[in-house]
Amino acid sequence: MNVSLVYPPFHLESLYSLPPLGLINLATGLGLAGQQPTIHDAVLELQEGSLSLGPGLYQACAERILDASPKLVGFSAQCATYPAMIGVARELKRRDPGLFIVAGGHNASFLDTQTLERFPQFDAVVRSEGEVTFNELVGAVDAGRPVWDIPGVTSRRSGTIVRAPQRELIPRLDDLPLPQYSLAPRLDRYVQAYDLPRAIAILEVGRGCPHACVYCSESAMWRRRPRVFSVDRLVSEMRRLRDNEGAECFLLSYDQFTTDKDYVRRFCTAVIDAGLSGCGWHCISRLDTVDSELFALMRQAGCESMCYGIDSGSKRTLSFINKRIDESLLYQRVRETTEHGMTPTLSFIIGFPEEEVQDIDATLTLALKCGIQGNVSPLVQLPTVLPGTALHARYADRLAREVDTYFALGLEFQDGHRFAGDEVLIGSDPALFSSFYNLPCQGMDLKELALLAASFPLMIDFFPKTFHVLATALQVSPTRLFLQFLKRAHAVGDFEGPLTARHYLQHFPDFARTLLDAALVRNWPVLPQLLRYEALALEAAGAPLAPGPSDPGKPLRRGRLAVGCFDMDMEKIVADLKAGVVRGDYPASRCAVVFSHDGNRLDATKVNLFGKDVLELCDGDHTLDQIAEELRPRHGADLEQPVFVAHCRDAVDVFQRTGLLAAVA
Repeated sequence: MNVSLVYPPFHLESLYSLPPLGLINLATGLGLAGQQPTIHDAVLELQEGSLSLGPGLYQACAERILDASPKLVGFSAQCATYPAMIGVARELKRRDPGLFIVAGGHNASFLDTQTLERFPQFDAVVRSEGEVTFNELVGAVDAGRPVWDIPGVTSRRSGTIVRAPQRELIPRLDDLPLPQYSLAPRLDRYVQAYDLPRAIAILEVGRGCPHACVYCSESAMWRRRPRVFSVDRLVSEMRRLRDNEGAECFLLSYDQFTTDKDYVRRFCTAVIDAGLSGCGWHCISRLDTVDSELFALMRQAGCESMCYGIDSGSKRTLSFINKRIDESLLYQRVRETTEHGMTPTLSFIIGFPEEEVQDIDATLTLALKCGIQGNVSPLVQLPTVLPGTALHARYADRLAREVDTYFALGLEFQDGHRFAGDEVLIGSDPALFSSFYNLPCQGMDLKELALLAASFPLMIDFFPKTFHVLATALQVSPTRLFLQFLKRAHAVGDFEGPLTARHYLQHFPDFARTLLDAALVRNWPVLPQLLRYEALALEAAGAPLAPGPSDPGKPLRRGRLAVGCFDMDMEKIVADLKAGVVRGDYPASRCAVVFSHDGNRLDATKVNLFGKDVLELCDGDHTLDQIAEELRPRHGADLEQPVFVAHCRDAVDVFQRTGLLAAVA
């Protein structure tokens, strides 16, 4: 029997650019059972242009699905894609009333009865883990048998909605067949469509989470029972994806990957032994389950970044979420992650219902302190209300529609807006479409919260030290200080909405300077030094790459560099800030700092003034003798020329070993 598996249309590159592994798993099982599955990734087709944005999108999707002559269509939809799934399914049923249509995924699992009650185009819902249930359902439809008694299925029987008993979770995940990526669009299509640097495949490591965070549907979906695939299975799958499908990088899908350190060690050792460590991978971690020794092994095995769900800096909010964060451990783990060459992605949430400004302040301050540790990738979001969560159970009747959060985007199919019909649909049922709604926050306006969430991550990236010390010196709420900056940037720049990188570079230095003369700040001479320090770091990140060496006798800086002089010991100041020490003044200490940017990593190296001057003359135009001749009056007037040339050569050798120079004499 022909079965079409559909990922509904969605258009938000930052949130989706990979093959739909859930559908690949279902298609694999169907193929082994003798069925004829076809995967339709409407998201990829939109990105490629084979599907077009505009009012006929849902009709075009339906036509494409029907071209495969399916007898059954199965949809996998999450919160943001639920309206699109409903729209495409409606078109399918209108064109082929006899088509059997099934919904699956997180939303459908928790809103199965409501979905069937409201939308007659669906014949059944597969709840929770779908591989076994969906196979049985397809087999029953193929044989003309009823489906209402299949465990894990909600369906109709004589006009009545029947909810069959819950199916037990698969006890041993290795019993599932290896996902056949060949059933989905090729990885190179995603690379080309999304301009990815490498071909990325999702590697499912496990399912389930024992925790009960109020906003998370994962733990409810998997009934708080963690299960993992064996290390041998994972390594075999990685090798097959690399060799057969061209995978160059892996996204490890499992929130609890590092919970069992021994499991992680065995995985990393097996990856290294299999010669797979050249394939980079990314994972999710918890701060209390990793350490420096484990980081070193993970990096050796190819780990490039780790995502930590920090959530909040407010103890009151963390209690509400049902989560605990050790702040001192957080900074240590962030530093260790970066020191081992991996990028920590840090996720923060602001705007829970009972939060006051001081709770939001605590989270923003925590985020700034993490940014001070260096080379982090921050995310700040408003809470999303997902079916199956405690937030949904408590607040589904109190939701408001004022702003679109990150997980409400992706359905802007007509001139940057949602279809009018989708807007009506979303507005008709807050409980069913809760991810498009907001939780009112008693401490702050939702529109301000949305602007804060969208704009503040760049402050963590660009000026965390200056902003944190400035708020401390002024004794002002970081939330209010940031909104003050936002208001000024809007007024001076004559624009509305979130701040971009360009806005920060144009407006924040001037904004900070206007505050440096304030009475409270005059005793904080460290602030101008910090502002210059972070501005030069950004200059290095945006500097053009130096050309390759043209003359081996003329030293040349490599990468992106910026060099600056300071009146205080910036190395000491930054070390203090990383340790949580904020001071307004330091003894005078003339020094220079070299900022170098390589890929996503920024390094700051303290050098003496002689080293600074040598480095600035390593521009590919000066020979070593010419550098020595120019610098000798300043740094070696009491030395013989050959001796000073040797000093310059030593400095050049050091810069070469540290990677700041691409060529030496």
